[in-house]
Amino acid sequence: MRHELIDVLYTYNNAFASDNEPLGAIKGHEVDITLNIDRPYPPVLRRPAYPASPRAREALEKHIQELIQLGVLRKVGHNEEVEVTTPVIIAWHND
Repeated sequence: MRHELIDVLYTYNNAFASDNEPLGAIKGHEVDITLNIDRPYPPVLRRPAYPASPRAREALEKHIQELIQLGVLRKVGHNEEVEVTTPVIIAWHND
């Protein structure tokens, strides 16, 4: 099973970000995500943020800014309605 997974990862390695080709947005292409739930969306799809330490908030804000610069994310204005949200979990790793 492990070898099959590695084979798939190598076969489709261009689908993943790398140091040479970082994560980015495809220009001129948008994707519509259709939910199988009618509006108004239930509270389970509008989750509040998890509590975060100052270290985690700083790391998260830095990563969000990088994704905004790459065009992957966009900030939502304070007057825009956000119907679906999700909390973020930071998984720290040693470099």
